[in-house]
Amino acid sequence: MELKKIGKLLEKELDYKRFEHTKGVEYTAASLAMVHGADIEKAMYAGLLHDCAKAIEDSEKIKLCEKYGLSVNDIERSNPGLLHAKLGAYLAKSIYEVDDPEILGAIEWHTTGHPGMTLLEKIVFIADYIEPNRKHLDNMDEVRKLAFTDLDGAVRRVLKDTLTYLGEGTKAVDPMTKETYEYYKDLK
Repeated sequence: MELKKIGKLLEKELDYKRFEHTKGVEYTAASLAMVHGADIEKAMYAGLLHDCAKAIEDSEKIKLCEKYGLSVNDIERSNPGLLHAKLGAYLAKSIYEVDDPEILGAIEWHTTGHPGMTLLEKIVFIADYIEPNRKHLDNMDEVRKLAFTDLDGAVRRVLKDTLTYLGEGTKAVDPMTKETYEYYKDLK
């Protein structure tokens, strides 16, 4: 399915703020792809579709994951919002006709990351965090600069900031986020 058609469908599915964020991630992913030598079109597809399951009610996310045979761990069950990434990858394939494993992987891992991410996965992971419509966080300017010069450094910084933020709140941290940080924290 063409990007333009997917965009029109998502504009109807997502609320205004989420759709603006989605377009921001698409734009930022394309920009990062240009700088880091990734496939720009794939970055645009992954950026546009990364939150395609975000608007689904949490209880419905669990039901759909179970229906489609997608695993749901205890952390995801207690915080079903995390499921939008893996469910989004499934929907990108089944509804939006994306069959490229690289794009699907970037959608699936954009929330937690994973050790040894592909270039496209890193790009979408970071683009989701730094896109222009994102609420300005304390280290945002530094992370944005880093994203265009040191992708692994930006991944490391996003993971560290995410773990710090989640550690201050009441929501449990997905173990994959911790595992990913452990992988990238010493990678130079």
